[in-house]
Amino acid sequence: MQIAVVGGGINGLCSAWQLALAGHQVTLFERDQLMQATSAASSKLLHGGLRYLEQGEFRLVREALQERRWWLKKAPQLTRRLPILYPIYLDSQRARWQLKIGLWLYDSFAGRKGIGRHRWLTSEQARRCSPHLKAAGLLGAYLFFDGQMDDQKLGLWMAEQCRKAGVNIVEHSPVLKIQPDGELQLATGKLKFASIINVAGPWSSALLQQSGLSAPPLDLVRGSHLLLPAISRYGHMLEVPGERRIVFALPYQQQCLLGTTEVRQQLDEPVQCSPAERDYLLDVYAHYFTPAVAPAQLLGSFAGVRPLLSGSADASRASREYQFHWQGNILTVSGGKWTTARALGQQLAAEVNRR
Repeated sequence: MQIAVVGGGINGLCSAWQLALAGHQVTLFERDQLMQATSAASSKLLHGGLRYLEQGEFRLVREALQERRWWLKKAPQLTRRLPILYPIYLDSQRARWQLKIGLWLYDSFAGRKGIGRHRWLTSEQARRCSPHLKAAGLLGAYLFFDGQMDDQKLGLWMAEQCRKAGVNIVEHSPVLKIQPDGELQLATGKLKFASIINVAGPWSSALLQQSGLSAPPLDLVRGSHLLLPAISRYGHMLEVPGERRIVFALPYQQQCLLGTTEVRQQLDEPVQCSPAERDYLLDVYAHYFTPAVAPAQLLGSFAGVRPLLSGSADASRASREYQFHWQGNILTVSGGKWTTARALGQQLAAEVNRR
């Protein structure tokens, strides 16, 4: 069956790959270059999502933990196991016993595909791992493990798997309209396919709307990151002071990657870190580490727009699950997270075959 995939981010690439492996003739259309937008502006983590356990997203966490191991095994040149500290202070929002339960579940869900079990560190041990952590009020830290990646290069590695499987990848080809009968319109003319997979991330709903079709609601959330001087070879999972939100401070390419924020975004707004987001992240950093970092010391910043399932008033609690929605021969993908992109592609291929 001839299938068009619209979108050259990680979900589009994994979907195209799985469809090709299932025997379909697949053409992928990307409006710019592959892996240039949201998929290349992540927190660079291959993780189960420890904080999603609080929201009861057990299926998603279990799937992500299984997928985490797959990426680490298949692309070791672009991924690595990362030790992460979760420091607990006197003013922390979560008690040590709460984190213990969460980390026990995290390890249990990973099962035989786990990459290291968590353990408790005293305050002295935690500061030996991360000397810049403030000592005042530090009770200790949990040490656990997740994966880290070069997201853009890993996505381009997946593009190579697509090409090897026979996927025809067409870059710099914006799709203008799609129709339920399988018609796809480019600037150069119209093409007909048996099915169209609309996996354009933040732009998937906009494509349906400009095609005159109803669009499932999406929650567009900007996530901004800062690049700072390196502080430790360990990652850090940090509670925002006075909140239950989480921010990561991670070693990445001889720098410290600090993020992320969660700010609602419109497609016509600039996708960049705002001064308010910068100050928010630097305040979190100054709460935990010494010395503080001034804006003039920043090495860089980047931001991306995540297409999350709508329904939560609090953007930080919006689900990272994914959903499929058929309109005739169009299958639109909503939501999803980087780590589960291959699993999404597998389920999508199965859905197309059932259809």
